[in-house]
Amino acid sequence: MSENPVQALFHHFEQVTNFVQHHVSNFIIHIQLSGPSGNASFEVPFLKATSVQPRDPVLKAKSSTPVTKEDLGRSTWTFLHTLAAQYPDNPTRQQKKDVKELVQILSRMYPCKECADHFKEVLRSNPVQAGSHAEFSQWLCHVHNVVNRSIGKPIFPCERVDARWGKLDCEQNACEIIGSTSIFGKIW
Repeated sequence: MSENPVQALFHHFEQVTNFVQHHVSNFIIHIQLSGPSGNASFEVPFLKATSVQPRDPVLKAKSSTPVTKEDLGRSTWTFLHTLAAQYPDNPTRQQKKDVKELVQILSRMYPCKECADHFKEVLRSNPVQAGSHAEFSQWLCHVHNVVNRSIGKPIFPCERVDARWGKLDCEQNACEIIGSTSIFGKIW
């Protein structure tokens, strides 16, 4: 029995989010423990005195507290930019359809209603552009900047989007987007 495409999407989203959170937490702990002098006894306000348990919001997914709206937003943008980085230069008609549908589904099912409603408005003014990797990456960067401006955050220079969100480093092209159809039916 095949898996529901939306369930598969959220499963992949969760995997990317966990990967990013794991590596960010390792990086933060390393920086915090070494401190400016390289001394492991350096006092760090984010760490409890008795153990090395970061209280940074990025790491909350491992705790029992609910995810904040900000955490969810960061994770969603990470997922979308990572998807755009992997998006092919010459996508198939199905890949174009799938990525447009994915963005529309997010705007309807996003767990934060206020965010979903705002994203729907942004999409009305900025329809998904997915004709190529460059087009989709630039469109996503522009849309992310529209959202950032509306919440008072700085904008990102879109000419640097590939440097920031480059392709995943995977052996034997294991991270490439293959498409959603095969001779056996849907892949996901």
